[in-house]
Amino acid sequence: MEKKNLISARDLCIGYGTGKKTKRVHEHLSFDLHAGRLTSLLGGNGAGKSTLLRTLSGAQPALGGELLLQGRPLTDLSEKERSRTIGVVLTDKIFAGGLTVYELVALGRQPHTGFFGRLHPDDRRLIGEALEQVGISHKAGNYVAELSDGERQKVMIAKALVQECPLILLDEPTAFLDVVSRIEIMNLLHRLAAEQHKAILLSTHDIEQALMLSDHLWLLSQEEGLQCGVTEDIVLSRRMDSLFPHREIRFDYTQGTYLPTTAGQQEIVVEAEDDTLLHWCVNALTRQGYRCHLSTSSTTSAPSSHLHLKAVSPRELLLTTGKGFHPCTSFKELLERL
Repeated sequence: MEKKNLISARDLCIGYGTGKKTKRVHEHLSFDLHAGRLTSLLGGNGAGKSTLLRTLSGAQPALGGELLLQGRPLTDLSEKERSRTIGVVLTDKIFAGGLTVYELVALGRQPHTGFFGRLHPDDRRLIGEALEQVGISHKAGNYVAELSDGERQKVMIAKALVQECPLILLDEPTAFLDVVSRIEIMNLLHRLAAEQHKAILLSTHDIEQALMLSDHLWLLSQEEGLQCGVTEDIVLSRRMDSLFPHREIRFDYTQGTYLPTTAGQQEIVVEAEDDTLLHWCVNALTRQGYRCHLSTSSTTSAPSSHLHLKAVSPRELLLTTGKGFHPCTSFKELLERL
């Protein structure tokens, strides 16, 4: 499928005003955001993710460079044109407690219904579908003030959906949701991007879901600026290490997650044919301060060590130490032996 750029930026400078001064957060940013793709924006607190999203939405002006929306300078678009093109879900407090869920979502149709907001059958159908898609239709008649934080997020996503915009920007849309809801929302956004050919960009701290479901990653940091690419290209080029440049954590490229850096210097060779069992052996040993080296039938490069663990099953953990051979029948016994 031919790539269609919804947003293009060249040498973009983003920031904000603080009194009479201007704070430049990032400079020389260049990127393209494609239709039909879910893109996750990752970065630490204070990296500038919200500033970038607000700039792309037109909520605050760029400080320099070129920013195009569907080939036109974003500053040339009227407020009505932007509202029909960009759907936004930011982290601002929602002051709509006196509205019902249905009424709040219906406001997303205002760019299409005009000032009086008269809803036609097609509008009502879109509202109903959006409520169903985010899993909140059963509370359509409830007041927004009665909802939990997570439910309010779902309502705001539904409101963005009914705008029928080709571009949707979301700032931490799953921050207040439980595990099941986070997965549901990420799956929903990925499906919407593909099926409705939307460009969807969201900031998130949910690294594992982002790596699993995002077509592209944007890594934003003060040290490296903005790094963009297909998810697998970003990961396998070892760029994830630059996202949180702290000695206390490291990115595990095998498991696809950030882990605490092992402080201990003692090494142990771990062997297991079952991947699940191997993962939990390494998890337990790393927590105890051991540096684990994997040994499989196809791997011969593990360093020599007087500690060796062969995990046959959770009830058959064969530990070899400098003092001899110690078969263990549980992780409790294994850790006590060490």
